[in-house]
Amino acid sequence: MKETFKLVATVAAGLESVVAKEVRALGYDCQVDNGKVYFTGDVRAIITTNLWLRAADRIKIIVGTFPAKTFEDLFQGVFKLDWEAYLPLGAAFPITKAKCVKSRLHNEPSVQAITKKAVARKLQQVYHRPEGVPLQESGAAFNIEVSLVKDKATLMIDTSGSSLFKRGYRVAKGGAPIKENMAAAILALTNWFPDKPLVDPTCGSGTFCIEAALIGMNIAPGFNRSFAFEAWPWVDQSLIQAVRDAAEMEANYDIELDISGFDIDGRMIAIAEQNAAEADLTGVITFKQMRLQDFRTTKQNGVIVANPPYGERLLDDKAVDILYNEMGATFAPLKTWSQFILTSDEQFERHFGRVADKKRKLYNGTLKVDLYHFYGQRIKRQQ
Repeated sequence: MKETFKLVATVAAGLESVVAKEVRALGYDCQVDNGKVYFTGDVRAIITTNLWLRAADRIKIIVGTFPAKTFEDLFQGVFKLDWEAYLPLGAAFPITKAKCVKSRLHNEPSVQAITKKAVARKLQQVYHRPEGVPLQESGAAFNIEVSLVKDKATLMIDTSGSSLFKRGYRVAKGGAPIKENMAAAILALTNWFPDKPLVDPTCGSGTFCIEAALIGMNIAPGFNRSFAFEAWPWVDQSLIQAVRDAAEMEANYDIELDISGFDIDGRMIAIAEQNAAEADLTGVITFKQMRLQDFRTTKQNGVIVANPPYGERLLDDKAVDILYNEMGATFAPLKTWSQFILTSDEQFERHFGRVADKKRKLYNGTLKVDLYHFYGQRIKRQQ
C-alpha cells in the first residue's frame, strides 16, 4: 500500500479559506480551488484531518486524473491506475458517485458502469482472477467517485464515510437547521475567541453554541463518530487509537466558557439541551426560552451569531421583516458587541437598520445566503 497520498478536502463554496487555514494548522501545506483544498499526506494525515477538520465536508484520496473524451478513454484511464495500492483482494468497491460537467461523456450511470468494469478488470489481472468470474466483494468498502469536468476524469476514494458535518451529537433538530460544519466555519469567520461571551438569540437546535463549545474546549469535532477508513485493513488500528488518544489529551475540559442560546420555542430549547448532552456538554452552555427582543446584557465585547428564520426557510416575508427590525432595535444598545447574521434576504440591512461592515457570500445547502458582519466598538478589557 502507498505511504503518501494525494488528498482533497471538499468544502462548501465560499469557505475554502477556512478549511485551508485548518489544514495548515494541522501541519499540511495545501492549495485551494473552488470547493476543494488539496494537500499531500500519509495515513496519519487521513486520520488526523477526518478527526480535526471542522469546516470540511469530506476527505478523499485522489487515485488519478487523465483526459477522457470517449468511453474507451475512460476505461483505459481507469484501468491504468494503481488500484491494487488501495484495494486489497476481496474489497468492496462501489462506484457511489459520478459527476459530469461540461464533458462529452455526460451519461452518469454509464460513466459509473464503465468505471466499475475497468476497476474490476484491473483487480482481476493483478490478483490473477479469471475475467469471467465476478470478484468477491465481501471485505471493507472503498467508495469510489468519478468526476468528469471539461473532459478530464478524476478518480477518488472517500475516506470519511458519512459527511464530516455529521458529528454524532445531533439527536434531534428543528425545521431548518444549519449544518454543523457550516456553523463551525461561520464561527471561524467571526471575531469570537473563547474568552468572549457568545450568544445565539435564535439558537434552534443549538448548533452554533455546541460548535463554539467544541472549539473553545479544543475538542476534535470527529471524536464521537467513526469513519470509512477505520474498516480498511491497511490502516493500522493502533495508529487510529494513538491519534484519537492524542486528541483527547489536547482537549481542555476545564476552560470557563460564556456561551448562551435563546429561542422563543421551548421545544427547540429542549432539543438544544438534548443535543448538548449528547456532545457531553451538559452545563457548559446556557440555553433558555426567550424572545429575541427580551435579550439584555451588561457584558462587554461579546459576539452575537445568528441564523434566524427567513422566507425560504420558515417565515413569511412580513414576519421576517418584523423579526429583522426587532433584531436591529434589540442589538443597537450593545455598542461593544459584534454581530454576525446569516440570511438570504437582500433587504436585511434596511430592516435591521444598519449597513454591514462586511458581507460574505455563502451557500446554506443549495441556498445562496450572505453573512453580515457588524463589528462592535473595541474597548480594552479589564485585566
